[in-house]
Amino acid sequence: MKKIFIIGIILGLFTLLSSNNIMAQQKGEMAAGINVVMGTGSGFSNFGIGAKFQWNMINRLRLEPSFTYFLKKDYITMWDLSANVHYLFPIGKALIIYPLAGVGVMNIGADLGDWGLEDYGVPAKNSTTKFAFNVGGAVECPITKKLSVNLEVKYRVVSEWSRALFSLGVAYKF
Repeated sequence: MKKIFIIGIILGLFTLLSSNNIMAQQKGEMAAGINVVMGTGSGFSNFGIGAKFQWNMINRLRLEPSFTYFLKKDYITMWDLSANVHYLFPIGKALIIYPLAGVGVMNIGADLGDWGLEDYGVPAKNSTTKFAFNVGGAVECPITKKLSVNLEVKYRVVSEWSRALFSLGVAYKF
């Protein structure tokens, strides 16, 4: 309940701070941004830092390749490379919502070098890369004509490692 309340407050603040004269998303428009991500699922949660590039292929259809590096936790490291498609729905003058779908690869690694398990046949470092599907949605609030913030929720389907990803990001249009 606290998470829902906090998300509501954040969205309310974004709406209050956003400009009343946002521009419609136009074909060819591009943006670059960063985001903070929290991933949870399969009994494991961790935080990540990501970068993204957005390109409007047509007026309401946007392609977003992104890369996220998840911070090491409990000897586990991860990175994620995705390409998602967004279909943009402007709501009023200060809000855009969009569903998303995409594909990607996720690398999961474990570094148990300090444990001395090599003598028992357990490798000190091990990693695997898996193919993934993404599905989700987001809310985007343009702050100015060039700057916007977004709150995104997506579910990443990965063999034996599916998880929910919650991200808060900012993008600069150029």
